Amino acid sequence: MKATNKTNITIEARIKATIEKVWEHWTDPMHITKWNNASDDWHTPHAENDLKVGGKFLYRMEAKDGSFGFDFVGVYDEVTKYKLIAYTMGDGRKARINFEENGNETQITTIFEAENKNPIEMQKSGWQAILNNFKKHIESFS
Repeated sequence: MKATNKTNITIEARIKATIEKVWEHWTDPMHITKWNNASDDWHTPHAENDLKVGGKFLYRMEAKDGSFGFDFVGVYDEVTKYKLIAYTMGDGRKARINFEENGNETQITTIFEAENKNPIEMQKSGWQAILNNFKKHIESFS
């Protein structure tokens, strides 16, 4: 990521699954709707993903009680299958996800630019919770 005056936040997880399985579950809208939430009272009822440079994604994230929801959107800047996904979010912030294979495990490291509305620790814990939910989802298939 380019150096900016924004704060970068890093989250990571080691997933007990092959890189192919991780990539499929990370990028397929059918799977995204099953893991893309930070807590059990939220869900992603709809996801679209055009995984290519210049392609767009849209994940509709909502509280299950219907009290709040938003579209998490962005455009892909770089895509290298099984290695890297980089994108620009709708508000102009950047994110970069690295996938590193290690035998039958895959390390996911995400670096994203913080926004200015919420505390850094809250953003980090929210994004980490989503990544942890992904880990739980994919490892349930093993």
